[in-house]
Amino acid sequence: QVQLVESGGGSVQAGGSLKLSCAVSGTRDSSMVMGWFRQAPGKEREGVAVVDRYHSTRYADSVEGRFTISQDNARTALYLQMDSLKPEDTAMYYCAAGWLFLLEPKWFSYWGQGTQVTVSS
Repeated sequence: QVQLVESGGGSVQAGGSLKLSCAVSGTRDSSMVMGWFRQAPGKEREGVAVVDRYHSTRYADSVEGRFTISQDNARTALYLQMDSLKPEDTAMYYCAAGWLFLLEPKWFSYWGQGTQVTVSS
């Protein structure tokens, strides 16, 4: 089992920045892919960014160039630096762990409880 606990969410004005953190614990497979996902009210959960054990990354087109995913070498902490935030980035953000280097939520088995990000115009 993998436990994931997110933190760092909050309210910010458009153009601002936030950094989300995810504490990772429990029994982990070194080949696991870690990722950030988000879900806005009335919308489906979508992939934001993923990172593998080699620190290779993949981003959704909507956040490319504005968000940066990273992890510590021990893979006990996952981060999402969010810059140039837009109102459409408002959502609940989730940390997740899985085995495929894809942005689709269905491939991720372990999920945190989420942290809310609200961007005002």
